[in-house]
Amino acid sequence: MTGARGRTGLAGALACATALACHTAAPGAPGGGAQVRTAISHDLPAMDGGRLKATVVEVTYGPGASSPPHSHPCPVIGYVVDGTLRTQVKGEPEAVYKAGESFYEAPNGVHQVSANASDRKPARLLAYFICDRDTPLSAAVPDTASARDGRP
Repeated sequence: MTGARGRTGLAGALACATALACHTAAPGAPGGGAQVRTAISHDLPAMDGGRLKATVVEVTYGPGASSPPHSHPCPVIGYVVDGTLRTQVKGEPEAVYKAGESFYEAPNGVHQVSANASDRKPARLLAYFICDRDTPLSAAVPDTASARDGRP
């Protein structure tokens, strides 16, 4: 698919996938189908729509594991599959998300905390990236404490 028709089809499929709200009734399923719930719905920033790309990344944190500070150039919707995740984007309060919960991250926010909240059990999440260009999905953030006092 190319042109506006392809972008419209991709946008519809993307909206369906990120909202986790599409389903097809299984043949012979009692009551006519599956239970459906919207896990998250959030307006997206303006995008040119010419080269939309959706990427889903599975992230697994071992007990007590974390990621260094980073940012994402695209909006991200996170869905915790297993365990409990601690997260904080600069300027926002720290939050804890449990399996079955979702969250939104605006593009270019500094993700200061992304960690497994448990030191005993692993945590796993799916990160849905919605980009309008081909770009690396994550970028390192310089250590601001080191930058302030001149350390490397």
